[in-house]
Amino acid sequence: MARKVTLVSGQWADLPLKQLAPLVKDFGYDGLELAAWGDHIDLEQAARSKRYCDDRRAILAENGLDVWAIQNHLSGQLVCDNIDERHYAFGPARFKNDPKGLKKWAIKMQTTAAKAAANMGVKVITGFTGSPIWHLLYSFPPVLPGQIEAGFKRFAATWKPILDVYGELGIRFALEVHPTEIAFDIASAQRALDALDGHPAFGFNYDPSHFGYQGVDYVKFIRTFPDRIFHCHIKDAWWGHGDGTVGVFGGHTDFADPRRFWDFRSPGHGDIRFEDIIVALNDIHYTGPLSVEWEDSRMDRCHGAREACGFVRRLDFEPSAIAFDAQFDR
Repeated sequence: MARKVTLVSGQWADLPLKQLAPLVKDFGYDGLELAAWGDHIDLEQAARSKRYCDDRRAILAENGLDVWAIQNHLSGQLVCDNIDERHYAFGPARFKNDPKGLKKWAIKMQTTAAKAAANMGVKVITGFTGSPIWHLLYSFPPVLPGQIEAGFKRFAATWKPILDVYGELGIRFALEVHPTEIAFDIASAQRALDALDGHPAFGFNYDPSHFGYQGVDYVKFIRTFPDRIFHCHIKDAWWGHGDGTVGVFGGHTDFADPRRFWDFRSPGHGDIRFEDIIVALNDIHYTGPLSVEWEDSRMDRCHGAREACGFVRRLDFEPSAIAFDAQFDR
């Protein structure tokens, strides 16, 4: 199959790119989805300097790797979130206890990311948007009339100018639909698209692991938004494996706590039906990378990343070029 298999670098940000790249090649991957943290790619440098971008690409090329997408999740989260003490780690130290300054910086970083992608020759930025209304998820105290709609309007007012820059540069923004974002299931994803008047630069980084434990039909998501799947993560999850003391909201427990109702798993070790996903991706003619986002607290990450690459290569297959019964009359 022509689809490339890449590894999300965000969970490996403790390793410099020069150390990570040969490791990833040894695991069997075609490339990296480069994270904008650690030293993997500095978006401000990349936006300013083509030479810096060439140097990043040279490190990848020396190891037989390429890049088709850049991750910009952390600064993206700050754009629409209600800032509190948790968020300051996602931005420069100079904005500590300065929520307005941090948000202003984060908004600027989104267009910086688009310019960096253009200099890198990359067409997709994956990331988060944050949400001004996530705290209203459970409707008690009762949500007031207009609060949700106002939140989507705030999201659109902030992101439309950013997306206009993306469009001018030929870059697409792929929101990872995810709890805590403006879009976290099919209904909210449609509402986000509608709020943006279907902006052509806005689409989705499809990741089934965030849907399954919620009870959202993750194959239906692909078929609902066939022209908006700009990128695809391969990440697994399981649910219904706890002891009944912790529900879908997590019970303020840590990942891998055996009481949890759900957890992320290495691809092939959870409950996601990946063959159904590949069929749906074939049906919508998705040809972008299959990018392994490895997050499994129960498994050594090097073992998991290597095994996951092999799993995805075995999983992927080309759609048929003929009708299977077309030969019966010959």
